[in-house]
Amino acid sequence: MKQIFIMAMLSIATLSPLAAQKPVPPAPKPEIKAAGEPKPVKLILDSTTTLNHTVTIKGAKIPYSVTVGTQPVWDEAGKAIAGVFYTYYERSDIKDRKTRPLVISFNGGPGTASVWMHMAYTGPKLLNVDSEGYPLMPYSVKENPNSILDIADIIYIDPVNTGYSRMAGKDVPKSKFFGVNADIKYLADWLNTFVSRKNRWLSPKYLIGESYGTNRVSGLALELQNANWMYLNGVVLVSPTNLGIDRKGPVGSANMLPYYAATAWHHKVLATDLQQKDLVQMLPEVEQFTTNELIPALAMGGALDPAKRKAMATKIARFSGLSEKVVMEHNLMIPPQFFWKELLRDKGFTVGRLDSRYLGIDKEDSGDRPDYAAELTSWLHSFTPPINYYFREVLGYKTDLKYFMFGPVHPWSRSGEDTDKTGENLRQAMAQNPYLHLLVQSGYYDGACDYFNAQNNMWQMDPSGKLKARMDWKGYRSGHMMYLRQEDLVSANNDLRDFIKKATPKPGQPAKY
Repeated sequence: MKQIFIMAMLSIATLSPLAAQKPVPPAPKPEIKAAGEPKPVKLILDSTTTLNHTVTIKGAKIPYSVTVGTQPVWDEAGKAIAGVFYTYYERSDIKDRKTRPLVISFNGGPGTASVWMHMAYTGPKLLNVDSEGYPLMPYSVKENPNSILDIADIIYIDPVNTGYSRMAGKDVPKSKFFGVNADIKYLADWLNTFVSRKNRWLSPKYLIGESYGTNRVSGLALELQNANWMYLNGVVLVSPTNLGIDRKGPVGSANMLPYYAATAWHHKVLATDLQQKDLVQMLPEVEQFTTNELIPALAMGGALDPAKRKAMATKIARFSGLSEKVVMEHNLMIPPQFFWKELLRDKGFTVGRLDSRYLGIDKEDSGDRPDYAAELTSWLHSFTPPINYYFREVLGYKTDLKYFMFGPVHPWSRSGEDTDKTGENLRQAMAQNPYLHLLVQSGYYDGACDYFNAQNNMWQMDPSGKLKARMDWKGYRSGHMMYLRQEDLVSANNDLRDFIKKATPKPGQPAKY
């Protein structure tokens, strides 16, 4: 065990010999702090603790080491300005790591830690939830028989002010961390140090990001390549955002309809002929209508012929499960917040934003948006007790810091030098690196990062179609965290395995067009 302590604050009191000869004054009364006033907490910016474990994956017993700790972020002068917390899993019976893949995992927010995919998707431990992803007590962790640790080592990284990661002091500029491209730049430098410390320069490398983490890894693909000369084999986007690709107006509104149809199908409120079809048999009809008819109709706005407008409203109502009346009242463009409130209003429920399988109960059935996010509330219930237990009791990482599931990272800069061009960054990285492959994973019931816009990202990133042989998309019958559903946990991890194998070049295969 090795620990290097770099303290955020250090107070040293000294007494001179002359002072020691003077009468000692009465001891001051102890200061009484008001309830709730924060206590000073030691910030350890560089530390490691390593333990050994085993896990059974696909019927095989896999030995591994797990290292938890912090690694500094340095400024241009070489001063440590933050400590980034990470958890690193390495299969321990592998002697030669030149061909051993390294998967680098981020979540999103942008202010959330890597806990989600760590404890519910790819890691060797799983939290205790039922087969559909709902919380269970007693809270606990168990083995993940579907983890990708059998074929790849994994590092889960908590960006600054998420998890246990913190800035070194109040004088550190927040602009170093809290912006689209600032985030990408410091994390790329941090990864350069990590890869060097762990001797992983020769290993095939893969980035995986979820939600805003997809912006992060898309930007990192180019930053690592152009500023750190680190070339990747694959990028995995789990429930991607729009990656800075503008789809405002008619396209942005129309593209939500396939997600509405999937949600309505799940809740069994579609017309009988649609409801009788399987989900993936029903959706192509909605997708074709969206692209070929709805987008052109919405683009006409007020110039749309009244009869055509009525026909559009009828079809939108048919596919969305809403009434034709409310579709007309919204000029054929249904806001997502209204959809989550309206779909099951007559049954007294709202549906979740990130996963519309989840139901919520509002104070009033009236209104145009839900009172709260039913799915996120459930997930925080599921994840928070196990992750705190796991770090403290299983891995022995002791700290008085609060583990930030969501941390203070706002305002998050998205303009000027932090303008989001991450989709274009990823396209450029793929164009420059013939080895680089892309896998996109989406849940059909995700209303925040919907599956149809995820497909649209790929079309817009690659308008020439020259990269599509290295792009793949997979859909799952759940939401934003598709892996919470047991069936999708199995299939999504298998898809990752297949992707890593596909994107790892054969010996002697050159990177060229």
